[in-house]
Amino acid sequence: MPQLRIDPLSGQRTIVAGARAGRPGGELSATPPPVLDPQTDPFAEGHEHLTPPELYAVRRGGGTANGPGWTVRVVPNLYPALSSTGEPEPQVPGPARKPAPGTNANRDLFWAAPALGAHEVIVNSPKPVISLGQLTAREVAEAIEAWRERMRFHADAAYVHLIVNERREAGASLPHTHAQLYALDFVPATIARERERFGAYASRTMGGNLLADLVQEEVRQRERIVAIDEDTVLMAPYGASVPFQLLLAPRRPRPRFQDDGPTGAAMLHGALGRLARRLGAPPPLNLWVRTAPRGAEHFCWRIDILPRLTHLAGLELGAGLHLNIVSPEQAAAELRAA
Repeated sequence: MPQLRIDPLSGQRTIVAGARAGRPGGELSATPPPVLDPQTDPFAEGHEHLTPPELYAVRRGGGTANGPGWTVRVVPNLYPALSSTGEPEPQVPGPARKPAPGTNANRDLFWAAPALGAHEVIVNSPKPVISLGQLTAREVAEAIEAWRERMRFHADAAYVHLIVNERREAGASLPHTHAQLYALDFVPATIARERERFGAYASRTMGGNLLADLVQEEVRQRERIVAIDEDTVLMAPYGASVPFQLLLAPRRPRPRFQDDGPTGAAMLHGALGRLARRLGAPPPLNLWVRTAPRGAEHFCWRIDILPRLTHLAGLELGAGLHLNIVSPEQAAAELRAA
């Protein structure tokens, strides 16, 4: 029986319809990723001249900037989606930071303003690999520490969104494993809605944390839990919008991912390995870090992992309603076994 579910964190609705996995084309697997050509890879060690000058790098053994010897390297995006120059749109005071009335001609119909902020590329490793899961757990931890360092650097941003796109099917223009950081001067609507849900839940429960209470209940039920360690939990979210979607969360709530404390690096490495084993190869996927917007009183960080095994179609794009052909309970069971 198809079931309509509401994700408790985002409020997004998903139809879970496992029977559709049996239709033609419903088989789920990942093809092997392409092999990187080290001669043309601009993120390869020794090709530092092919990128903009670095903003930050980890060089455990020393070495000069914009040269080899790094383990993680950060550069401006060569094709940035945000600009660091320009006059910002005047804002109405308050947490929503809405554009002030009358500051843009015909703003009710054609509002526009400069897209300001920073857009960076974080090369996760000099190794010529396509997936974070192909690195060692230690290398993943080192890459994540660089993510956090750059998030701290942009502490004045209204919101810092860090993503990893793996393989062209998931939007990666270059195959070498890398993350991207967007430091935004506004809070996107999706994050603002989650901030409101966290705040409303805290008000209803006399200070409860929405994600912390969700994790506690999921651990009690065990139906959608994939793995647990001392610091973090990996689970298939109740309202998963795509097959084998995963959520990694801390066992003790902390608002900001970039603050000191556990990062879940070992759990993330294990999660990517489980997906690769279950699907036959590292799948195309999108990964992002959800952290507290600036000034949020109630929040908890998490990492969302969305394998790209199915296509968005008219229901998803036209109605904003996702259709998941693998129930989260089944996905969790199969990934536990992997």
